[in-house]
Amino acid sequence: MAIQICMGGYGPPTTTHSRALKMIGDRLAAQFGKDVDIKYVWNVMDFGYKAEEVLWMSERGILTLAYQSTSYLTERVPELEFADLPFLFGSMRQARSAMDGKLGAYLSRMIEARVPGYRMLGYFENGYRHVSNRLRPVHKPADMKGLRIRSLPSQMHARTYELLGAIPLIMDLKPAIAMIKAGEIDAQENPLANTVDYGVHQFHRYHTLTGHSYLSRGIYCNRAAFDSWPQALQTAMMQAVREAVLAQRDLAVREEEIARKAIEDAGGEVVELTPEERAAFVRAVKPLHDEARARFGGAFALLQN
Repeated sequence: MAIQICMGGYGPPTTTHSRALKMIGDRLAAQFGKDVDIKYVWNVMDFGYKAEEVLWMSERGILTLAYQSTSYLTERVPELEFADLPFLFGSMRQARSAMDGKLGAYLSRMIEARVPGYRMLGYFENGYRHVSNRLRPVHKPADMKGLRIRSLPSQMHARTYELLGAIPLIMDLKPAIAMIKAGEIDAQENPLANTVDYGVHQFHRYHTLTGHSYLSRGIYCNRAAFDSWPQALQTAMMQAVREAVLAQRDLAVREEEIARKAIEDAGGEVVELTPEERAAFVRAVKPLHDEARARFGGAFALLQN
């Protein structure tokens, strides 16, 4: 009997993450043929679920494999709040190296220890996040004062926006998009590609390349399913994921370029911060780094690989 593998997420088939899932499935199908039965649920929100629900779906085996931003697990895995620190990485290269190396390995150990239903297979890139809003250009923290901004379910994110003067509203993606379209939320933050994929650029004129947070989307595999597979399939899955992660990163860079053009074509204004302006944002959130050094101890050493 064929081994059934159902992979899913919360975006259309055209997103870099969906395309990466297809790469994984295609590689396994080519290698194992009729011994595996690969299926996809591209967007659980199309079926009435919230984006965050892919987590329990993969934990319980409804989805064999799923992706989701690690910020959604911070309540269960507090160590993940370290990865939510604003301005944690000095460059994209450092961020990728850390997630491929010691930091990623540490976070995976913590997730598996606290959520027994998962095997962590790697991390897709969600990339650098930027602020968009409907009211005014943002050049400095003072420009964010009073902005009602959607926040991921992480206290680190919420406190970041509070320190920048905004009002964080923690909520899942689906209601956030509805409230943005209704004008009930002033601002949100995402990689440009997500902002365009969700249609937010049609409602937000102002986009500031704050790059305040680099996030990863964990690749969560149901532990019972993974551990039941033959060793050859386990190895093949891990290899397929690794190749898909590298390909997804390349796709993501190109998608950001395409998304910026889509924003500008829609009449959006893109603000690039000067070094002085960016430094003001970094200073505003310094208390979070000071607290993290006391709270997370040697985690900062994991940034060096």
